[in-house]
Amino acid sequence: MLLYVDGARLGSALTSQANDLSIQELERLCDAFYIGGTKNGTLFGEALVILNKAIDDHFRFMIKRQCGLLAKGRLIGVQFEALFDGGANSIYFEMASHANRMAKKLRDGLAAQGIDFYSESQTNQTFPLLPANMVKELEKDFSFYEWAPEKDGIIPIRLVTAWGTQEGDVDAFLEKVKALSI
Repeated sequence: MLLYVDGARLGSALTSQANDLSIQELERLCDAFYIGGTKNGTLFGEALVILNKAIDDHFRFMIKRQCGLLAKGRLIGVQFEALFDGGANSIYFEMASHANRMAKKLRDGLAAQGIDFYSESQTNQTFPLLPANMVKELEKDFSFYEWAPEKDGIIPIRLVTAWGTQEGDVDAFLEKVKALSI
């Protein structure tokens, strides 16, 4: 059986305080994985890493035959080269760590206000359970996704912090929740 890891949020996963896996271990354990770029600051692109030579045979030509190979696509790689310059201390991991720190601040701030959560999260996604009327008011000033339908007047929402999330953005959300709770 082949092991492929979807790495859309690989940076956030690898820099999570709950994580004990390194990118080097992924290289050892997986047949293929990809490194998400767009969810961690790149203009566009993802880096597919194929480690198993048996599935790498003519892979580039298969992509080209399916019209998935970009002309001059190698330029996308320049972003990844710059992001990973510095290894474990690279910009890629610093940006992912920042997203996780902002999410932790958001979770801690909501929990301090007595907000419960739909599920636990150790990365840059947070799923608070909020009263439906509060969700409707928050939607006027903030962009987020209703994770599940309203049940008993409560809606779980999905909040995602990113490399560009400012501490002031988190503070503003927390202040608005506090104001709406009064």
